[in-house]
Amino acid sequence: MQKNSNDVWVGLFVLIGALAILFMALKSANLLQTRFQSTYEIHARFENVGGVKVKAAVKSAGVVVGRVRSIGFDSQRFQANVVIAMDKAFTFPKDSSLKILTSGLLGEQYIGIQPGYAEDFLADGDRVAETQSAVVLENLISQFIFNQAGKTPAGAPAK
Repeated sequence: MQKNSNDVWVGLFVLIGALAILFMALKSANLLQTRFQSTYEIHARFENVGGVKVKAAVKSAGVVVGRVRSIGFDSQRFQANVVIAMDKAFTFPKDSSLKILTSGLLGEQYIGIQPGYAEDFLADGDRVAETQSAVVLENLISQFIFNQAGKTPAGAPAK
């Protein structure tokens, strides 16, 4: 009977450890939300969302104030439609702007919200008009190379 009791305790300990590892993995991948605050939805259109994914953070002054709820494609405007779930604890003026930013040099992308100056605040279902798309590193490099190729070298005769 003693061996059977020890087996149960070891099995229980292993199960708790596995659940803790699963919880940490889901939490670190932003696939688990443990806050149960009420939210309101705002909408925005972007030319390019880059690497922003569903459940990506929406930050203001470095503080997470919401999460990306869904990303879709508008085939009429050829733009990405982004639906954001903002925590009701945070309100922003209607003329606020959104831009896609990157954490560090090669980190994950998130949406930054810059507060405006209007007296009215964003409400459920409002659309943010002022957006700035993601900066695509490949496009910057190709523009730089194209611009450098068009310049004549120093000391070379101009054509």
